[in-house]
Amino acid sequence: MNIEARVGVAVDGAQSALSSATTVHTGVLDAGTMGLSKKLPQIQPQRDFGTFENLLAGGIAGAFGKTCTAPLARLTILFQLQGMQSEAAVLSRPSILCEASRIINEEGFRAFWKGNLVTVAHRLPYSALNFFAYENYKTFFNSNPFLESYSPCVNFVSGGLAGLTAASATYPLDLVRTRLAAQRNTMYYQGVGHAFRTICREEGLVGLYKGLGATMLGVGPTLAINFTVYEAMKSFYQSSRPDDSTLIMSLACGSLAGIVSSTATFPLDLVRRRMQVEGVGGRARVYKTGLLGTFKHIFKSEGIRGLYRGLLPEYYKVAPGIGITFMMYESLKKFWSPPASYTI
Repeated sequence: MNIEARVGVAVDGAQSALSSATTVHTGVLDAGTMGLSKKLPQIQPQRDFGTFENLLAGGIAGAFGKTCTAPLARLTILFQLQGMQSEAAVLSRPSILCEASRIINEEGFRAFWKGNLVTVAHRLPYSALNFFAYENYKTFFNSNPFLESYSPCVNFVSGGLAGLTAASATYPLDLVRTRLAAQRNTMYYQGVGHAFRTICREEGLVGLYKGLGATMLGVGPTLAINFTVYEAMKSFYQSSRPDDSTLIMSLACGSLAGIVSSTATFPLDLVRRRMQVEGVGGRARVYKTGLLGTFKHIFKSEGIRGLYRGLLPEYYKVAPGIGITFMMYESLKKFWSPPASYTI
């Protein structure tokens, strides 16, 4: 009896000691865990690239890229319109240096940026809407699980829809820009405001949308190809050369995308330019049968080369221009969307 009592007391004492040790050990672990959690860095969530930043980045990138390549843009427009100034049979082979020398001698060096104010006024909203619409269209299509494995198709459709959205919203500014850049020695339009008033008075409000059909047919495929090629090259570049500068990557991929898209859609761009300026200043209308008739007229009178008149300066323009635009956009996007930060 006494032996059993002593054994029971010993067992109870051992259990009590074990319970106390467990409590102390658990407390030590909890304290250690709390101290360790205080010392570990805490990841702050990445700030979203909001609507305002997206629009602003796109607008600044587009305006900067256009201003850098404004001289080549004006040369391209003048070459595209060359077939309207004289008979195709006597047209000389386009020479970039000769035309550039003529502009400097007759109009001065600043004439290379003729119409650039309205170009910037057009490019700011156009490029802002373009990038913003592209990102939103792409997000919308990618939200569909069925389309997740069709990334190139999503990029193509999103780019085309973005181009149509931006071009239709800013087209009057594009038309005025073209007419100002097309002026040589005779200044029919004295500025942006005068051009708008004159067009509305002489041609009506519909005159501000002359050539819109050709623009829609050209801009949609151009932007679709632009974004598709850019995204594909960017993905390939990042996988094969992950350590290279993202700025150089954006510049190179954007330049290649611009060359590919311009080659594919240049005839439509030439047709829309000619439709935008015909009949200006009381001159006789050359093309009277719409988009298809204009296309046929140029092909018949100037040949296939006539549809690609000004392609060389276009290459010189789009290669750096599109590259700079994408590079600026990616830089601003990275600047306004910093990577996740760590705090202790």
